[in-house]
Amino acid sequence: MIYRLLLVYIFYALSRLLFFIYNYSFLEIDSVFEYLRLSYHGLAFDTTAIFYLNSLFVLFSMLPLRVNTQRGYQKFLFVIYFLTNLIGMALNFVDLIYYKFNFSRTTVSEWDVIEHESNLPQILGRFAVSYWHVFLLFFLCSALWIFLYNKIKVSTKSYRKGLFAYVISSVISFLIMATLMVGGIRGDFKYSTRPINLVDANRHAYKTQHADFVLNTPFAIIRTFNKKTFKKVPFDVKESVVDSLVKPIKVYKRSATHKPNIVVFITESYSREYMGAFNDSTKIKDYIGYSPFLDSLATKSLIFNNAFANGRKSIHGMSSVLAGIPSFKDAFTSSPFANQDVESVVSVLNDEGYDTSFFHGAPNGSMGFLGFSNILGFDHYYGKTEFNNDLLFDGVWGIWDEPFFQYTKDVLNTKTTPFFSTIFSVTSHEPYIVPEEYEGVFPKGTLPMHQCVGYTDFAFKQFFKAAQKEPWFENTIFIITADHTNQIYYKEQYLNPINRYAVPILIYSPNEEYLGVSTELAQQIDIYPTILDMIGYNVPFRSWGRSLVNQSEDRMTPYVMNFNGQNYQYSKGNLICIFDGVKAIGFYDINDLNLENNLIVNRTQEMDAVELACKAFLKDYFDRIIDRDL
Repeated sequence: MIYRLLLVYIFYALSRLLFFIYNYSFLEIDSVFEYLRLSYHGLAFDTTAIFYLNSLFVLFSMLPLRVNTQRGYQKFLFVIYFLTNLIGMALNFVDLIYYKFNFSRTTVSEWDVIEHESNLPQILGRFAVSYWHVFLLFFLCSALWIFLYNKIKVSTKSYRKGLFAYVISSVISFLIMATLMVGGIRGDFKYSTRPINLVDANRHAYKTQHADFVLNTPFAIIRTFNKKTFKKVPFDVKESVVDSLVKPIKVYKRSATHKPNIVVFITESYSREYMGAFNDSTKIKDYIGYSPFLDSLATKSLIFNNAFANGRKSIHGMSSVLAGIPSFKDAFTSSPFANQDVESVVSVLNDEGYDTSFFHGAPNGSMGFLGFSNILGFDHYYGKTEFNNDLLFDGVWGIWDEPFFQYTKDVLNTKTTPFFSTIFSVTSHEPYIVPEEYEGVFPKGTLPMHQCVGYTDFAFKQFFKAAQKEPWFENTIFIITADHTNQIYYKEQYLNPINRYAVPILIYSPNEEYLGVSTELAQQIDIYPTILDMIGYNVPFRSWGRSLVNQSEDRMTPYVMNFNGQNYQYSKGNLICIFDGVKAIGFYDINDLNLENNLIVNRTQEMDAVELACKAFLKDYFDRIIDRDL
């Protein structure tokens, strides 16, 4: 039994090595000593996962039964052992690839990504083709594991000291093993200490991403299974402080002579890194962008080159942009509190007489968009079903961007004004393919993603070329952003924990009302209040963001909030605050994007103020969600 458990540790170590190889550039482990040090600390998390998954195997291995060495019983143990352990191993192998997209270990919240996918077989099939080498490695490791397991044979021998002694010694051995397993599952033997959790990996990490190396995926899933992550904060902040620092209820005084149409593009995986107009100030050597049309549009727009996503998934982007509700450890949209009345840009514009519509070229219901769009109150939903031409289906995610954008334009032609429409693109996504007729047309670049960026940029060009001929175009404000980031090439600028959330925000008005480049902090949740400010909405409304076009003296100080997998990242003023849910555990200069120099040892009043603002935000965020006051 001990030999068989030792094999599990060996293969967890092997999966950690493969995780390092596949994600070397993201993990930034720079020496053999650092690798070994982090691997050593990872043993505690491995032990927890291994003892959880092997609890039944250990129990049946140690039961003092007369049949436990017989061939049939050993086959029974074989099935239990590999059924549980190969599932755990498979989960580790998932993150060989998925970590590049999620930048954190997979948890149960990832179910949100796939539970609404009606085309799941096609998606999994495409992944099997694209990442055949991972599947091959998994089967080779499994075969080796089974081979080593069978190297030791079990035979039946009489216990020389008699049956009673055999039972007593077995019971004592089992109690010793049970004690070891309880300690292993908890992470130590201190009764007063809570069991180790995901955040404990940060105790051994000098860089945020090192915690992901210390962890393993089965542990991350076990520790987040059936956990209530939406709960009120364990600290108190006075309501007057919340009102002062967060201003959750806002009202703008802009007067508007007319109601413009609003079109919001949430572009799939469109990192700020890919767009030349947003990188003029980065001074990246030999920089190459892949969005020539959007770069040209940016010269006639108001752009924010220091903007960030509030989450890592598409549904996070939808709730952040349209309802101003960010998602952190888990998606708000999958929480028990999502099914409540939510004040959003959709509900407000519905009341203002706008025709509201949501466009997404994937199968209806994909990503949970249809359900959440119903909660928000969109008048119309247009998906793959309404498009009604599967010849233009990419075979994996949905309708190619170019024809779907044209379809969107045609539908908008039928709308009465004013209208509000959100278009969520599809193509700029793994498996990084473009229509056959465009193969080789767009620069391949240095990443598979770059060709897709060029194609989606072309889809934008075709959309605006057609839309500018329509009567509604001149009275329309276009906002272009992304749901989250994707593959990274310029690692020095964009691999760091902060810029992994770097997305574009662009506001274009044909009458050139909004022009310029803003370097202020901006985030997805700012888009909702910005729209209400632009249309001259003068009624108080709930929002944690700020208007990006409001220049009044009492405007909010720019800030950004997101979650790196274990901790909150709150940027404001001159500081970045890393907050573990209870207290600040780090303060960094706003330009220290790699979070290398923790300033917390020299605590200042500015740090106290930033931590208080972070606490005030989280208190109001969780209070309003749980009290159903959105």
